Amino acid sequence: MTKNGILCEVADKRVCLDPKNSDSMGINFVSHAHSDHLPSKNGGTILSSIETNEIANLRGFKMENHIDSLDNFSLIDSGHILGAKGLLFDDIFYTGDICTRDRGFLKGAKVPKCKTLITECTFGLPEFVFPKLEDTLKQVNELISELYGKGIPVILMGYQLGKAQTITQFFGHWGPLYLHDSVKDMNSLHQKFGVPLTDGIGHTEAEQNGLLDKKPWIMVAPMLSSKNKFVQDMKSKYGAVTIGFSGWAQSTKFSFGRRTDYSIPMSDHCDYNELIDMVIQSGAEQVYTIHGFVDEFAEDLRKRGISAQPLLENSLDDFT
Repeated sequence: MTKNGILCEVADKRVCLDPKNSDSMGINFVSHAHSDHLPSKNGGTILSSIETNEIANLRGFKMENHIDSLDNFSLIDSGHILGAKGLLFDDIFYTGDICTRDRGFLKGAKVPKCKTLITECTFGLPEFVFPKLEDTLKQVNELISELYGKGIPVILMGYQLGKAQTITQFFGHWGPLYLHDSVKDMNSLHQKFGVPLTDGIGHTEAEQNGLLDKKPWIMVAPMLSSKNKFVQDMKSKYGAVTIGFSGWAQSTKFSFGRRTDYSIPMSDHCDYNELIDMVIQSGAEQVYTIHGFVDEFAEDLRKRGISAQPLLENSLDDFT
C-alpha cells in the first residue's frame, strides 16, 4: 500500500488498483465510477469497463489511454453498481467494492478462486447484517401507500450513482414519478446501456410546470442533508417526506445513515455475513483487508483459521 493506493509488482508488471493518480509507468485499474475510486489525474494505461469509462465522462473525468480488456487480466462483475468490476490477475483477486446479493438489474458477484484476495470490508462488523430484499421492498411499498393515502409526496433518497437507479427500478411503479435532475442524467445513461428504468420528469421541469403542486407524487433524489436547500424547499413548499436508503441505517454507532424522515437499510456492498462467505468461497490462502473495518474483519478471519491482515500504507511495498 502506497500513498497513491495499492501497487502490485508481479511478473515485471506494475499494477495500480484504484490509484488516486494514474501511474504513468503502469497499468491502472479503475474498479468503478464512484468519485472515491476515480483517479484525479491521467497517466499510463487505464483499465476499466466501458460503462465505468462513460460514467466517469458524465462525472467530469475523461480517461485517457483507456482500455476495457487486457491479456492475462480478467474483469469480474462485482455487483456493486453498473460497470463495477473486480480484477483477477496472477492468482490475485481485487474485489473493488463488492456485493454478492442480487438487486434488480444488478446481479450479485460470483467470486473467482484465487491465492491472494484483496477485499473491501466497508461493513466488516457483525452488527451489519441486512434484511432480505423482499422484506425491505414490502416495508417501503407499505410506507409509500400509507403516505399516499394522506396525500403526502415522497422523496426516495440514495446515492446518485447506484442506489438511485435501483430505487427507481424498485419503486418506479408509483406515480407520477419525478427525478432530481442529477439522477435523471444518470438514469438516462443507464437506459443507454439497456437498464430498464421507468422514465421520469426532472425536478426543475416539474416544478416550473406546477406539477409538484398536484400531490401526491414520488421523487428519486440523491442522499442529501436535511439542511440542503433542495430538501428544505421540497418540505416547506410541498410537505414532502423523505425516505433514505443506506447500509448504515440500522447502526447505533454511525448516525450519518439516518438523515431522513425514514431510514431503510439497503446497501450496494456485502454485509458482514456475505463478506465472510465471499472470502471462504474464494479459497484464498492470504487475505488483505482494505476500506472499512480492516483490523476487526482481519481478526475475525484469523479466528476462522484464515491468514488475513489489513493492507495499510507501508505495510507491504509490493507482493509477488
